[in-house]
Amino acid sequence: MSDINNEAFENAVKIMMESVGEDPNREGLLKTPQRVRKAYEFMYGGYKEDPNAILNSALFTSSNDEMVLIKDIELYSTCEHHLLPIIGRAHVAYIPDGKVVGLSKIPRVVDIFSRRMQIQEQLTEQIAEAIMTTIKPKGVAVVIQARHMCMEMRGVEKINSTTTSSALRGLFKSDQRTRAEFFALINAPVGNRY
Repeated sequence: MSDINNEAFENAVKIMMESVGEDPNREGLLKTPQRVRKAYEFMYGGYKEDPNAILNSALFTSSNDEMVLIKDIELYSTCEHHLLPIIGRAHVAYIPDGKVVGLSKIPRVVDIFSRRMQIQEQLTEQIAEAIMTTIKPKGVAVVIQARHMCMEMRGVEKINSTTTSSALRGLFKSDQRTRAEFFALINAPVGNRY
C-alpha cells in the first residue's frame, strides 16, 4: 500500500469506528486504524501471490502414482459478504502423474486463496484448479470444513455449525474406489502423530 492508500484506509477505519458510536481519539483506539491496516495487509496478502508460481517452484519427477494426502491444513479466510472470519481445515489430495510437488507448497496454496475475500465454495474450487492445472496429476480432491462467523456472530446465530465443501477432479471424480479411499482417510482418527 502506498502512503496515500495507507492514510485513506486508516481514515476509513476512523469513520467506521465513529459510525458504530466509538471515539477514535480515545486512548485505546489511537493506533487502531494503523493496526487494522497492517492486519488487513496480512489477511489479504493472497492477492499479491501467484499459486501457480508457488507450485512450479517445487515440482519434482517421480514414479509415485499413489495418493498423496495432506490433511487438517488450518485455514483462516474472510466471508466476502460480511467481512467476517471463516475458520476451518482443508484436506487436499492428489494422484501424481510423473510429478510430485514439495509438501509445504500445498498448504501455501491453501493460504494464498484463503487470504482473499471468499466464499467457501469458491475457495475449494480455486485450490483444486490450481493443483490440477499446475501439477497435472491424475486427480485432485479438496474438502474444506469450516465455521463461518457470519452465521455464528450475526444473522441466524447458529454456534458451532460447520460447512463442508468438496471439489473432485480426475480419478477422484470418476473412480469410486479412489474417492472412497480419500474420504476414509480424511475421516480416520489421527491417532499417534509420530
